[in-house]
Formats: sequence, structure tokens, C-alpha cells
Amino acid sequence: MDAEPGLVEAAQLFKVLGNESRLWLLRLIGDEPRTVGALTEATGMSQPLVSQHLRTLRQAGLVSASRAGKEVVYRLDDLHVAHVVADALAHVREPAAGGVANEEHPSRQQKETA
Repeated sequence: MDAEPGLVEAAQLFKVLGNESRLWLLRLIGDEPRTVGALTEATGMSQPLVSQHLRTLRQAGLVSASRAGKEVVYRLDDLHVAHVVADALAHVREPAAGGVANEEHPSRQQKETA
């Protein structure tokens, strides 16, 4: 069975975006280009961990890096990703849509009992 073109690539994108730390880094880089040191300071993550996540984001084509003297500055390479992340955050922050009670949405019910 042939899947719709792009589904495999979209699934891979969601795998990359499926990590809270990478989403946080994308949000920060989306606000302004930043160095590893600035990202380490802003997040409290270790420098090796930030670098590892940035490598994954670069390999996925979501961020790019450029050298500024001795530092490497990271910036979003695809603004669509910033919109996807913002839309995902808006989705999880909004109340139940369509006037359907939370008890009718198992995913929302799990959040409330957790």
C-alpha cells in the first residue's frame, strides 16, 4: 500500500519534535539566534546535552549554524517549524474544543487525573 507522499518525512519530523528539550531549544532559537553557551544558560541543560540536541535538529534541517569568531550561532532554518511548535503549544493550552466535556475526551481525562 502506497502512503500519501510526505507522510514518512512528516513522521520523522514529529519524532525529532517529540522531545521536550528540543522543543524548548527551538522556541529559544526561534526568538533569536543563540550560541550553545546562551542555550545552556537559558535552559540549565549541560553543554554536551544541548550540543547533542542541536546536532539532531541540524541533521533534521530545522536549525542551521554559522560561525561568529570563536562561537557558533544557531538559528531556525525553517520557520514552518516555529509555527508547528506554537500551534502544538496553543492546542495543549486550550480548553476542550467544540463544547465537548472533558470526560468525553480520554486524553484530556488522563491529564486531569495525572
